[in-house]
Amino acid sequence: MQTNLYESDFYAWTIEQTELLQRRKLDHLDFDNLIEEITSLGKQQQQELRNRLGLLIGHLLKWQYQSEKRTRSWQVTIQLQRQEIYDLLQDNPSLKSYLDKALLQGFRLGLAQVLSETPISKKVLPDVCPYSLTELLDSNFPDDIGIEF
Repeated sequence: MQTNLYESDFYAWTIEQTELLQRRKLDHLDFDNLIEEITSLGKQQQQELRNRLGLLIGHLLKWQYQSEKRTRSWQVTIQLQRQEIYDLLQDNPSLKSYLDKALLQGFRLGLAQVLSETPISKKVLPDVCPYSLTELLDSNFPDDIGIEF
């Protein structure tokens, strides 16, 4: 095993580590970097949840505060994010324990999205997320969303 392979050719390193695992050659594994990469994979799932909640919340805020500018694109984005969140939670049930924290972080992302994409003043927008997790994941919320997949 090359000690610098992780730094010089990550893809080759992954192939090598996979082969070592398949052959049960534990004494040749790069444990430090394997631990780092597996930890990173878990953090990526958390980030994915935060980002999708952020997009969902941002679009719901725009839907609520810019009703005159509503588009089908916003409707589709809202429903797609809901479906992606649902799928992510189905594939990773333990992420449910992270939902409350992800909601707080997602709200900050959604707020930043609204402030960067619209003329809406921060003074008008809520300081805390106005939507419960139940509402966020409900395909019929808000009542006037009007699109199903």
